[in-house]
Amino acid sequence: MKEVVLHVYDVTNSDSEKTNNTILQINRIFKDRIGLGGIFHSAVQVYGEEEWSFGFCENGSGVFSCPVSKNPMYTYRERIVLGETECTIATVNRILRELSRDWPGHSYDLLSRNCNHFCDVLCDRLGVPKLPGWVNRFANAGDTAVVVAENTAVKFRQAKTEIVNASRVAYRFMAGLTSKNQASQESPGEQNRGSPTFQGTWFKNVVSAGAKPSTSGSTPSQEADDAPPLQRQQSAEQPIRL
Repeated sequence: MKEVVLHVYDVTNSDSEKTNNTILQINRIFKDRIGLGGIFHSAVQVYGEEEWSFGFCENGSGVFSCPVSKNPMYTYRERIVLGETECTIATVNRILRELSRDWPGHSYDLLSRNCNHFCDVLCDRLGVPKLPGWVNRFANAGDTAVVVAENTAVKFRQAKTEIVNASRVAYRFMAGLTSKNQASQESPGEQNRGSPTFQGTWFKNVVSAGAKPSTSGSTPSQEADDAPPLQRQQSAEQPIRL
C-alpha cells in the first residue's frame, strides 16, 4: 500500500499581476469563505518525490511531472491525502505510460479536459477516491447532474453580495480563458465573449454544484517499470494551463 497525495495550486500563471491577484481573490471568496470552489491546478503524487499532471502543448503528450509542490507556474495551496493504492511501482509506471498516450497535449480543454480531469482519471486507475468536488467545480459548472450541499443556501445568503460580485469577475476570467484557447482558430472579431443569459446560467450552475466530486518530460520507459516514476522533467513546451 502506498499513499496517494493530491497537490493543489492557485492558478497564477498570468503575466499580469492584476489577473493573478483577481484569481487569488476569487479563490479566497469561493473556496475559503463559501466552500464552493475556485480556479485551481492539481497534480498527483504516488511513489517518489514527483507529482503528475496534464496540460496543453502542441506536440506530444500533455502528461508531465515536476518536483512535489514546486510547479513554478502556480502558487502552491495545499496537499490532500486521497488514500492508499495497492498498485506496485511497475503498475503505476504502466498506468502513466498508457495515460500519456491517451492524453496528448493538443487535446487539452479548459472546461472538459483539464489537469483536474486527468487527476480524476489517474486516481480512479490507482483505486483511490477522486478529487474533492471544489477543486474542479468551475469547470464542471455546466454539469446538470449535481448534488446540492445542504448548507449552500445558508452560506449564499450570508455572503450574497461578495458572491455576486466575485461571480462576475470569475465569469469574465473564465470566458476570457476560453476565448484565448480559441484564438488560434478564430479572428478577434469572431471570439465568443458570452451572453448575459449564459453568464447567469454559468453562475447558477456553479452555485448548484454543491459537494459533488468532479467527474470526469517522457513517461517511464518499459525498462524502468520497477523504478519510481521520476523521469519526466519539464520542457520548453511545458503545459502552462489549468
